[in-house]
Amino acid sequence: MAKKKKSTTPTTPQEETLTAAEAGETKTAAEAASPAAAKETQAPAAAAPPEESAAEPADETAALQAELETTRAQMQEYLDGWQRERAAFANYRRRVEEQQEQARRDLVAGIAKRYLEVLDDLELALKNKPAEGEGAAWAEGVELIYRKMLAVLEAEGVQPMDTHPGDPFDPRFHEAITHEPHDEHGSEEIIEVVRRGYMIGDQVLRPALVRVAQ
Repeated sequence: MAKKKKSTTPTTPQEETLTAAEAGETKTAAEAASPAAAKETQAPAAAAPPEESAAEPADETAALQAELETTRAQMQEYLDGWQRERAAFANYRRRVEEQQEQARRDLVAGIAKRYLEVLDDLELALKNKPAEGEGAAWAEGVELIYRKMLAVLEAEGVQPMDTHPGDPFDPRFHEAITHEPHDEHGSEEIIEVVRRGYMIGDQVLRPALVRVAQ
């Protein structure tokens, strides 16, 4: 039997152009749909990073807060140590200054005591100084020497005690050579200052010799 030949409908150039355009549009639509489908598929996977990024700042904040607290504790420790050292140094400097001042006083006291006996002799000489004649001029010269020596000692911190008859006896500043009854003074009152006492600063350089009433 003879095979039947398929009938083919001839196409015109316009139809071929339309067919190619339709195929291109179909392909373009498919390509446009593919990225959208890919994005929809990847969207759930991209939603996870925000949760992780939110946790990271919290961890960094906690670490910074802990580091800040540690730094503050160290700073306070250093400050306390510095204050203790400063106080210790201030106490040390004060002790050194006090020791130096005491050493100076002791040195001055040792020298001044040698001159106090000379002052005692000059005071005794001036008690009965003549008021007229050649002796008066001589007494004025002796008194001038006495005042100069006293001024030198006062410049070094040596001061005579202000002790007078009638003052109460104080064993811290006075040394009694006699205790005797007396009509004009009460008990434990100074009758007479036999020898003047001296101070150096707030310390007794030499106590005053006194007569005391019983």
